[in-house]
Amino acid sequence: MRVRDKQDRQIMPSCKGHAYRNMVLEDNTLSVFNVVIKETDLWVRADKDLMETTRDLVLECRLPLERYVERNPQFLHSLSPVEMDPLAPPIVKTMIEASMKVGVGPMAAVAGTIAEYVGRELLAYSREVIVENGGDIFIRTDSPLTVGIFAGASPLSQKVGLRVDPNGAPIAVCTSSGTVGHSLSLGRADAVTIVSRSGALADAAATAVGNRVLRRSDIKTAIDWAKEVEGVLGILIIYREKIGLWGDFELVRTT
Repeated sequence: MRVRDKQDRQIMPSCKGHAYRNMVLEDNTLSVFNVVIKETDLWVRADKDLMETTRDLVLECRLPLERYVERNPQFLHSLSPVEMDPLAPPIVKTMIEASMKVGVGPMAAVAGTIAEYVGRELLAYSREVIVENGGDIFIRTDSPLTVGIFAGASPLSQKVGLRVDPNGAPIAVCTSSGTVGHSLSLGRADAVTIVSRSGALADAAATAVGNRVLRRSDIKTAIDWAKEVEGVLGILIIYREKIGLWGDFELVRTT
């Protein structure tokens, strides 16, 4: 794993508020806009302003999910996988499938699933798309970029990032924390970031890996477990001053 000092474009996702959205290194080639509907708060970059289209897409994916949750409250509250429902809408099936692969509740995949759904649909209107949803990111760019990591009180917070090269293919980078934000984690890692082609899997796996990190000594075993999950391409774990890495990306200094 190489460490770089410079990068092409930089995103600073976080689990704490949205101050990081002001830390983006502007390259003046993509429009930037924000769409908020209930719990979904998207920060989007695209070739042009697609705010109205994005708003419609958020409603399009949230509506069937909300209706399903109303009829199946266990889907919302379960901390373990639920059975696949052949009558469920596609977004629900995607979340169930991802959660089953890593042994967490289906809502652990919701933010990454919505980010990917919206991002893939926006590709019909924009060649390059970045959609961030609470620290979970869908990326389709023609050039490499760096995703900076907010890790709470860790001395590594906002000082390191992952340089990923989508090479024109969509990719997801999702982060979970046991010490920052409102998402439920049973572990104590300051940040767990997963890289995958699937936003749902990256999000669910970040939670599953985070649940396994209660102390520094858990970093290696958590990585060993996660790298066996089909579809996981990269793993970053930060626990205080310690860091664990695996996968096809570069570790980058962001400060």
